[in-house]
Amino acid sequence: MSNRTTLLQTALAGLIALSAAQATSGADPGAANEKCYGIAKAGQNDCGTARHTCAGKATSDNAPDEWKYVPKGTCANLGGHASPSGPGTKSPK
Repeated sequence: MSNRTTLLQTALAGLIALSAAQATSGADPGAANEKCYGIAKAGQNDCGTARHTCAGKATSDNAPDEWKYVPKGTCANLGGHASPSGPGTKSPK
């Protein structure tokens, strides 16, 4: 194989890997998921709160204002709730 062929194959493999990684990332949760508050472990939340601005910044497990995307209909089974205010309140849009 020539160096040019090897370089092209490596670049193509990198592009394929990058597109596959973006397709499976949590950036677009899709319609099949919902926010579930109170279940995120420290450092594993999906977005910011009033205390911080980024995903992965939760400092304690199961904080009521931290959330993760979960498949619709599974939040209550995981011990979470649909609102940062707690169970029984409507989820913010």
